[in-house]
Amino acid sequence: MTTKEILLALESEVSKNDFENVLKQLVYKKVSSSNELAVFEVNNKFIASFIKTKYTTILQEIFEKETNIKPSIEIIITGEKRRTKKAIIDEQQSSSHADSTILNQSFTFDSFIVGKSNEMAYNSSKAVAEKPGTQYNPLFIYGGTGLGKTHLLQAIGNDAVSKDKNVIYVTIEQFMNDFLFSMKNKNLEHFKSKYRKCDLLLIDDVQFLTGKETTQEEFFHTFNELKNSNKQIVLTSDRLPSQIAGLEDRIKSRFEHGLKAHINLPELETKILIIEKKSELNGIVLTKDIVHYIATNLGNSVREIEGVLIQINANANLLGVDINIELVQRVLKDQIKETKENIRLIDIINIVSNQLNIKPSDLKSSKRTKNVVDARRTVIYLARELTHNSMPDIAKFLGMKDHSSVSKNISKANELIEKDENFRLKLENLKNKIINKDY
Repeated sequence: MTTKEILLALESEVSKNDFENVLKQLVYKKVSSSNELAVFEVNNKFIASFIKTKYTTILQEIFEKETNIKPSIEIIITGEKRRTKKAIIDEQQSSSHADSTILNQSFTFDSFIVGKSNEMAYNSSKAVAEKPGTQYNPLFIYGGTGLGKTHLLQAIGNDAVSKDKNVIYVTIEQFMNDFLFSMKNKNLEHFKSKYRKCDLLLIDDVQFLTGKETTQEEFFHTFNELKNSNKQIVLTSDRLPSQIAGLEDRIKSRFEHGLKAHINLPELETKILIIEKKSELNGIVLTKDIVHYIATNLGNSVREIEGVLIQINANANLLGVDINIELVQRVLKDQIKETKENIRLIDIINIVSNQLNIKPSDLKSSKRTKNVVDARRTVIYLARELTHNSMPDIAKFLGMKDHSSVSKNISKANELIEKDENFRLKLENLKNKIINKDY
């Protein structure tokens, strides 16, 4: 395959933003590659880290479609001394035979940002790490994509590895593939030895176990064996056990028996801390205004936030400029446009009325009490900021005579933003809830 062919295949699989700002820079080093190893080159470590973390699987699948072989992916930095093919493959093979799974060492409890939205999940994970197998077994962490479930799962694993425990960390898909491969090769004893003799079994995305009857049978016995031996089991899912369709009742019952810890959408304050921490870890310097702009214009996925930070830094490096608000706005332009297309005026009214304790009908009425006037002004400002609706559209929706009243409210809101810190913070919190539809 050529670089051009790989990029063409990638373009149809990924977001336009990621492709244009990051993936387009990939150069396939065919001479350095083989059937078992695909080597790519980029010009800085931030882009390499981002692609390696987020797009390794997609790159492997592109090669597999073409060659029927899923190679390891190596991303090198321009100018760095290259390791030999043998060294890379030897390292990967040796790690596959280690007692414990290789974990991402950056996923620790210290690097996890704790807020109201994830405090219970964090505390229960810490408790499990301190006394595995004795309480909260199993621990079932659930919540939306990109909110930190995998981080906590691997933080437990890293803590256990530091205490010389045997840790197995896999996605449920990897568990299934291991099991089916062992069945096919009549080597189930090796599979059972691996999964039933570990000290901690950490499994990501168990919701994908749904409908896999044969695998569910083996998983059930593995679960029981570990639980009866007081070995710790930690599972993650995007939903509660009771909401996973196609999962056997006996397995749901096992999941329900332990502690269930929910990770909610982060409040704005926690999101700001996440951006600051991720920037610091990646050596990216951002002003307070830029941090707030990113926090109030992005969704709540930590993965998405980290990806955007890497894109911002990569753009600044490639253009040879400092990171400023104009650069950040350009990087986020497509995402903000997409967000605006998904926000309706009724969403804004519902969230503002809920948060400010105002009846939705009052916002469309002629009432002039201070709390209604303030709430209506807030709706108008956010509607203009977060949607593609024109001022006449907003006026009509709110039952106002014409767009001049909308214009006056926006001017007043801008004036308050400059003078009143509490008003600005209130708007930022509301904006965050509207973008994430957090009623």
